[in-house]
Amino acid sequence: MKNLINFLEKYFVPVAAKVGSQRHLVAIRDGFVALMPLIIAGSFAVLINNLPIPAYQDFMTNLYPGWKGFGGNIWWGSFAVISLFLVFSIAYNLAKGYDSNGLSAGLIALANFAILIPQAPSVTSPAGETFNAWGNINWGYVNAQGMFVAILVALISTEIFVKLSKSDKLVIKMPEGVPPAVARSFASLIPGMIALSVFAVSAIVINTATGSDLFAIITKFVSAPLTSVADSMGSAMLIVFMNQLLWFFGLHGSNIIGGIIEPILLPLIQTNMEAVAAGAAPVHIVTKPFLDAFVYMGGSGTTIALLLAIFITSKRKQMREIANLGFAPGLFNINEPVMFGLPIVLNPLLMIPFIFGPVILAGFSYAVIAAGIFPKTIALMPWTTPPIIGGFLATGSIMGSVLQLINLGLALAFYIPFILIGEKLQEKDSEKKIDAA
Repeated sequence: MKNLINFLEKYFVPVAAKVGSQRHLVAIRDGFVALMPLIIAGSFAVLINNLPIPAYQDFMTNLYPGWKGFGGNIWWGSFAVISLFLVFSIAYNLAKGYDSNGLSAGLIALANFAILIPQAPSVTSPAGETFNAWGNINWGYVNAQGMFVAILVALISTEIFVKLSKSDKLVIKMPEGVPPAVARSFASLIPGMIALSVFAVSAIVINTATGSDLFAIITKFVSAPLTSVADSMGSAMLIVFMNQLLWFFGLHGSNIIGGIIEPILLPLIQTNMEAVAAGAAPVHIVTKPFLDAFVYMGGSGTTIALLLAIFITSKRKQMREIANLGFAPGLFNINEPVMFGLPIVLNPLLMIPFIFGPVILAGFSYAVIAAGIFPKTIALMPWTTPPIIGGFLATGSIMGSVLQLINLGLALAFYIPFILIGEKLQEKDSEKKIDAA
């Protein structure tokens, strides 16, 4: 065990740390983090509108027949156009990482994203009549399905803008006394125009060469294959394993892999939400709330179960004091006090249950949901939502809470033997010290 930890610490940790601090991945991660209030608001709007309780639906309809318009408006202003916000947010964060003009970079990236959106020159009605519709766009290009294009555009557009902005020949410098906002605007004028021109020409070239558009190409060759792979038991278990392994070495697993998995998992919960809003059954099992609700209870490692295991089995005063301090934040899935105070980080005794316990929970949860025993997730909840409540909010069903309780019981069973082993080792160590004295 010690040799394995030393090997991983020497070869794995440095690479993971570099990936976690990579400028573009950080910008993607921070771009998503900035949008969480909008995403959660839109998610809850769908849940409120479609809570599967007939008495609730009947009461609200009798109270006001058009009551769903409220939630529908929130969803339309948030999740339905999320890619528009995302392209700006990522571009802004990436430009700030270069100490460049984040506002101009975000606006230019948003304009370039709009340039690439296909326009409908005409539409045909159900009756077969054709109408001129130039300028109309399908909202499917700006919802979660457009996230991959949004990320690509944000990164490329900002790289072009930042590099051009560093050239003194392309920056218009205003005289002293000009308001700073005006000066920054003129400084961004030529780099912005060149960036827009590059994307305008690219849209024409792509259409001429392929007869299609970037959205269709990305969907066919990138997002569709990734989505298909992501919504599987193996994928869920792999994501959890990598998160746990990083955390074991003291690296923030969620932050490091968040920029990679969130563009894949968020469209899946979006699909589930749209299906429920249309009166159909949700489609995907592996989503971000699937992991938050059924695996990361108490934080990465299902550490709320570890605290309960300490309360049940441990007689050591130090461990119980740390568990007491960590329990309140643990209820809201904040587990840093336990990770570094117990500690869990680089603790060989807890390595197996901490890393592999959650992996087993991910596989078990997938299996029972796929079997139809428990419901799929239909809403994105705040990651700080306490267990039991989170299961209900994520699925809109009390059965989501039941699955959380079962998983907590399983996690408790994973941790208790290792806590008991630790107690025996501590007793032997104490006896040795007494004998030596």
